[in-house]
Amino acid sequence: MSVLSHLEPSSVFGFFEAICAIPHGSGNTRAIADYLEAFARDRGLEHFRDESNNVIILKPATEGYEAAEPVILQGHTDMVCEKTADCALDLSREGLRLAVEGDTVLAEGTTLGGDDGIAVAMMLALLDGDSLGHPRLECVFTVDEEIGMLGAMALDVSPLRGRRMLNIDSEAEGVFTASCAGGRVVTARLPLGRAEKAEGQALRLRVAGLTGGHSGTEIIRGRANANRLLGRALGALREAGGLQIISVAGGSKDNAIPVAAEALLRCAQPEKARTAARELEAALREEFALSDPGLRLTLEAAETDAAPLDGASADKLICMLLCLPGGVQAMSQDIPGLVQTSLNLGILTTGDDAAEAKFCVRSSLESGKRMLTQQIEALMGVLGGEVSIAGDYPGWAFRRESPLRELLTEVYREQYGKEPVVDAIHAGVECGLFAGKLPGLDCVSIGPDLTEIHTPRERMHIESVRRTWNLVRETLRRMK
Repeated sequence: MSVLSHLEPSSVFGFFEAICAIPHGSGNTRAIADYLEAFARDRGLEHFRDESNNVIILKPATEGYEAAEPVILQGHTDMVCEKTADCALDLSREGLRLAVEGDTVLAEGTTLGGDDGIAVAMMLALLDGDSLGHPRLECVFTVDEEIGMLGAMALDVSPLRGRRMLNIDSEAEGVFTASCAGGRVVTARLPLGRAEKAEGQALRLRVAGLTGGHSGTEIIRGRANANRLLGRALGALREAGGLQIISVAGGSKDNAIPVAAEALLRCAQPEKARTAARELEAALREEFALSDPGLRLTLEAAETDAAPLDGASADKLICMLLCLPGGVQAMSQDIPGLVQTSLNLGILTTGDDAAEAKFCVRSSLESGKRMLTQQIEALMGVLGGEVSIAGDYPGWAFRRESPLRELLTEVYREQYGKEPVVDAIHAGVECGLFAGKLPGLDCVSIGPDLTEIHTPRERMHIESVRRTWNLVRETLRRMK
């Protein structure tokens, strides 16, 4: 039974519901690419699909628009898959359970994937409809944006003739994004040795109940990072004495602020350790009272036969977690209130012989990315570790002269009765990669209101979708 069939615009919400039934987390986009390819084939539309599962669908200009410059519409098909602890859905195989609550659409127990399923739905609605006048539409569906914009990096843009592009991957209605930060994924690897003897009671240390959020747009809010708090907790328990670390783990996405992390330990003095944990929890709850009111730090009995780390390795691991930089590092001197440089320790794992800390590093300046990478490399060099870099992508420079932005502003002013906000964002959008591949590209990123993205609290606002849809349609209509 359809959940969204009564919502308007019906075509947009119809396609959104259809894609929500298809698992499409990052790295799992073959099925949705199959869907897009079948959609294009059934309608006789020229289309292209590459080995990465990027899809391009072309629709000819309507009568009267044959001489108009083509327009590129772009969004990504992958979503961040997060869920609540009690949610039994397997998001690699099962679709979402949609619901409507007031003026919002949500997914029960999981992320919604409005980022960026709404772009996919709007493009499909445009490609499917016949009533709207428009220039040649070049709809680009990229993959794996959420894990480093890998699809946009791999995309062959030769089928594209347009040099103006509307990216539908913003989350605030009325904000026209015209510039963004560049970024990279930096992984710090620390070799570990194991002790021959385990001593003390086995315990599980857990940080939980944090707010989390997008590591670009939410990093300015000062929300607690579970992996970094785990380092502080391990430092406090070490001071209590008799600590052996077996493993550490936290987070699942480098670009999501982790909401939980845990360590498996042995403590020779468990009561002192519990006292230290309670004292630190009280201090942290006061420190993050506004940003993370649900913060919890627990230390409970556990069972394990795994060998603990040797003393030197445990000291190095705690040093790494305490001393690696995190959060906002610099604010923009050009745009008030804009984060210039930051990093997020999003994923922490332990193997038999090494621990890895994976960071999402962002900066609107290339020098900022290099500086943070050098900091990580310097510390890991002293600790005997190593650093690798992946998914490096450029920033997107602001264009002072933008005919597309001017047209969007004109339409927005008429429809809303006010001026839009033209802004930059401290997060990666694929516009920078497209601008590098398509010289002279005039690009703007827009979108409806999406709140709490990358968390199970994600909401997409229905009336905002309707208004944004009208803005897109009217802008296309005027592109003669």
